[in-house]
Amino acid sequence: MQRQVDQSLAAEFGLSAEEYANVLEIMGRTPTLTELGIFSVMWSEHCSYKSSRVWLKQLPTKAPWVIHGPGENAGVVAIGDGLAAVFKMESHNHPSFIEPYQGAATGVGGILRDVFTMGARPIANLNALRFGNPSAPGTRRIVDGVVRGIGGYGNCVGVPTVGGEINFHPAYDGNPLVNAMTVGIARADRIFLSAAAGVGNPVVYVGSKTGRDGIHGATMASAEFGADAEEKRPTVQVGDPFTEKLLIEACLELMETDAIVAIQDMGAAGLTSSSVEMAGKGGVGIDLDLDAVPQRETGMTAYEMMLSESQERMLMVLRPDRQELARSIFEKWELDFAVIGHLTDTGRIVVRHQGAVEADIELAPLADKAPLYHRPTAETPKQPALAAARIEDRVGLGRALETLIACPDLCSRAWVWNQYDSTIGGQTVKRPGAADAAVVRIEGHARALALTTDCTPRYCAADPEMGGMQAVAEAWRNITAVGARPLAVTDNMNFGNPERPEIMGQFAAAIRGMAAACEALDFPVVSGNVSLYNETRAPNGEARAILPTPAIGGLGVLDDAAKAVGMALSPWLDLVVVGATRGWLGQSLWLREIAGREDGAPPPVDLAAEKSVGDFVRAQIQAGAVRACHDVSDGGLLVAVAEMAMAGRVGARVPAGPRDIPSHAFWFGEDQGRYVLAVPDAAAFLRVAEAAGVPAMKIGTSGGQDLTLPDGGTISVASLCAAHEGVLPALMERAG
Repeated sequence: MQRQVDQSLAAEFGLSAEEYANVLEIMGRTPTLTELGIFSVMWSEHCSYKSSRVWLKQLPTKAPWVIHGPGENAGVVAIGDGLAAVFKMESHNHPSFIEPYQGAATGVGGILRDVFTMGARPIANLNALRFGNPSAPGTRRIVDGVVRGIGGYGNCVGVPTVGGEINFHPAYDGNPLVNAMTVGIARADRIFLSAAAGVGNPVVYVGSKTGRDGIHGATMASAEFGADAEEKRPTVQVGDPFTEKLLIEACLELMETDAIVAIQDMGAAGLTSSSVEMAGKGGVGIDLDLDAVPQRETGMTAYEMMLSESQERMLMVLRPDRQELARSIFEKWELDFAVIGHLTDTGRIVVRHQGAVEADIELAPLADKAPLYHRPTAETPKQPALAAARIEDRVGLGRALETLIACPDLCSRAWVWNQYDSTIGGQTVKRPGAADAAVVRIEGHARALALTTDCTPRYCAADPEMGGMQAVAEAWRNITAVGARPLAVTDNMNFGNPERPEIMGQFAAAIRGMAAACEALDFPVVSGNVSLYNETRAPNGEARAILPTPAIGGLGVLDDAAKAVGMALSPWLDLVVVGATRGWLGQSLWLREIAGREDGAPPPVDLAAEKSVGDFVRAQIQAGAVRACHDVSDGGLLVAVAEMAMAGRVGARVPAGPRDIPSHAFWFGEDQGRYVLAVPDAAAFLRVAEAAGVPAMKIGTSGGQDLTLPDGGTISVASLCAAHEGVLPALMERAG
């Protein structure tokens, strides 16, 4: 029995009373159920960016190498040799909380389609994951499901998962974050776009059949969780990576012809968003006959078909004279191919089913009159800078180091990445754990891409503007640390309920910081995703938001993959830190894990210094003067040296630091813009740095099997490795 369309139903679909009133005004009548569904998903936060659009406009999006910025399925940048890199990051947070395996798996599938729909062959996947308290049984269940889902889909579809990051914090207990990133390679002169054109041209559905999974997934992703989260499982999509592999090959084969006028992945909001966006961008109308839609379930209604988010489906507009060629290609790959409509000159979307018109909506208002909110903002109160000399070191350098390298945020992620195939395709130059950024060679070329995902949410919580700036700067730094030239970023803005001024204030401040860093570092934003309402409402009505998490996916290029450097030490090299060290302990992991405090201002980011130091380091790597490089981030300088030692299974001797900085602050402070380099001759290197006006100092020598600390203590590298690598396996064994 079909429910009556009224304000009550509109509210269930996520539309406010004012938004529903606007629908009535646009339509001039009460909408049908299907029409209400179309408005509700197209005006959802997930699809319309109604709370974030006003702020996103501040981000720099242009550069000479940018071919397509935000507005298409993915960003596109020129990388030389007539090639382009196509990449984007998107969230699948809410589905991954409800059903971790399928939520994460279909997140990977969706971002793959965003990339190959533009004509690019996917060559790499990455992810950025945030989980709750690691000791909580619920967290272990979610970690297990998410990691298996990412590995299960990526491994089967044949695209290597080459990098990513993981944080743990109780703020994510009720709302984990699963951000998936895909990078592909295309010919720069063969990029496929989504704007439909050509009145009368056929609209073609390809891929898998449509089912009832994922209905109102976009709406669910635009609301906070309550006590009924488990009941939302039907809104989670179900993926099939083997079908996705066939779909990739069929689409890329068709793209070698001149058949495609426009193409769009059926992602969030499925057939609704793909048809509305294609026709809307092209300024044409679209007429759909749902009787022709391939269906895997009986008795599906027009509402269900238009809102289904079944996976592995694409919508195309084809040249009429190439329709049968296209059909033959998809039938060869054993995929559904159906002409389900045509383009019109009406500027409307008309949906027919079983002889009845189920929807007839003017397209322009779906975009032009979509809600746009200037929500109130409240600034996050600034925290004072902490004086390191007033923070007592009660444990010493050795115990602190052992504690830090075994804490959840710094322990080895090998348990995770060993479940991912990082080398399929044979082009991975730097695997997970080998370098600060993944490095993937472009097949048939000397050149390679450097890829990373980065964010430090605890910095963002303390100072969202500085945290947003730092996230961009760290992505730039990680790409630089392998010797690559940073080109552009994709972002994934994960925040709580934007209707709360303090959350909207976090978002606005993070955008300001990101924009400043992107501008200063010539590192434009070319694609991205916004995920709001990441919070859980407890039975007592109290809402708890995640930490503000503006995740950054960075991409850079190496003209010669052979010049990429990793972080692993080899014996008898000098260790040099490049960049200024002042001993900043505010919001550091040392402060949290050793002193039991989470306070103070986060380390400031000096963008001019970041640029000059990074450009110098990259030039030295390209000149062949650097044997290993690692940026200094979480845990500070001594953790960076220990990570390099563990990566190479080689020890190091680290002398005392300067007397004017407390030892624990010098070695564990998280000052930004620094790199540890292993070089053959520190004296010669320091002369070059001095001539360039870049701060640098020698901090040790590699060799042996032990790490000899500034206070005279000694720790074997083998024992560090055992402590570092045993944490996640032991944690997940307890998951049962």
